[in-house]
Amino acid sequence: MPDHSTALVQKLWNYCNILRDDGLSYGDYVEQLTFLLFLKMADEQSRPPFNRLAPVPPGFSWHDLLKRDGDELEIHYRHTLEELGKRSGMLGVIFRKAQNKIQDPAKLRRLIVDLIDKEQWSSLSADVKGDAYEGLLQKNAEDVKGGAGQYFTPRPLIAAIVDAVRPEPGQAICDPACGTGGFLLAAHDYLARHHALDRAQKKKLKSGTFFGIELVDSVTRLCAMNLLLHGIGGDSEEDMPVVTKDALAGKHGEYEIVLANPPFGKKSSVTIVNEAGESSKESLIINRDDFWASTSNKQLNFLQHIFTILKQHGRAAVVLPDNVLFEGGAGETIRRELLKQADVHTLLRLPTGIFYAQGVKANVLFFDRKPAQEKAWTENLWIYDFRTNKHFTLKENQLKRSDLDDFVACYHAANRHQPSPNASSASPTRTSSNATRSTSISSGSRMTRSMTPTCCRRPRRSRRRSWRTWRRPWKGLGGWRTR
Repeated sequence: MPDHSTALVQKLWNYCNILRDDGLSYGDYVEQLTFLLFLKMADEQSRPPFNRLAPVPPGFSWHDLLKRDGDELEIHYRHTLEELGKRSGMLGVIFRKAQNKIQDPAKLRRLIVDLIDKEQWSSLSADVKGDAYEGLLQKNAEDVKGGAGQYFTPRPLIAAIVDAVRPEPGQAICDPACGTGGFLLAAHDYLARHHALDRAQKKKLKSGTFFGIELVDSVTRLCAMNLLLHGIGGDSEEDMPVVTKDALAGKHGEYEIVLANPPFGKKSSVTIVNEAGESSKESLIINRDDFWASTSNKQLNFLQHIFTILKQHGRAAVVLPDNVLFEGGAGETIRRELLKQADVHTLLRLPTGIFYAQGVKANVLFFDRKPAQEKAWTENLWIYDFRTNKHFTLKENQLKRSDLDDFVACYHAANRHQPSPNASSASPTRTSSNATRSTSISSGSRMTRSMTPTCCRRPRRSRRRSWRTWRRPWKGLGGWRTR
């Protein structure tokens, strides 16, 4: 992160510690900053040299806040949030169900006048203000008690996934569980850095390329503000890159690329309160005609949903916990259909300690949707083990993008069917010291000469039980066989 962005984050975050004494959480603070930053930038955009039409109606602008003090300021700020939440477009997304959480008028005044008004946010580059806001979101995610980490995927992992997928200009990119917008921002940065875009392509990049779906209002506003500060989206309904809705309720379009980290937690449920005030949870099973199986497992439902919103030959990269790979019943049905109707070509096994949800064992599954045919499309699966003997923490030993350089090189996005120039020349497959586990789905495939997976080699007699334990999950992957 650039020095200016770091200083800006520290300046804003230091004031949060003062507000914490009033019971304000990190999440509440970032939310209030979002409201005030939007009002300040809208005011700046309406003045020279921009001279744009102000999206904020008269009487509720940044200037109207500056000229008030004391209880009058607190009351007007509360009315401003209520009024703007009724509007459509970006205003409605940012301010929907907004509430003032800063009850002390003096501290609210200081936040407005001394911190936010002192900066000319519109004159800062998108990189500076965007990185500053990303820094605030990351600090918010680090607050374990607040639970915001579930909406924040590690940025080094996102960057590696996008580098492997390599999006192209003009492709529609969707994240149906977008959280704070990490995948969409990484794809935007990749396109801006790796392609010389003309004027029309730059306009398309701002509006019409990225589509995010988020279930929680408060997270949607963080995502919308994050994208806006990075130059994505606009004021009109057509320019909205993110919307609040239940992605699993039905199809919401078709896209060339889907990148997602669906929410962790095995079951979808609803809370029912009876007449005595007692509450209980019941599993919520999703029934859709375009799904292969009905289940209450959220990750399995997202996996099916992502397949349905991919265009033919569309590509997906999805972060999934281990249970999706090994679960029987509906899980096995879904895996078999996915193997048949898509080319499931790569599995990246992730280490523990990189997510804010502790102890999560996750993977990244890469697959391409294919046209219907009798023969199953998936013939081979390349498994890159980034878990064994890898130890990361959120404090002392954080995951870095460079840690995944070997995976991206071996993935060989330019042509996955040919060995990477950086891979070992001794093997005809995409291999490295970690990429020694490959699964052949059919005989005579291109990976039959690769090394037997470490987990599937027969161990010494004293460890025969652990051998059976390893074999059972792999057999649950829909009948895949290791060579």
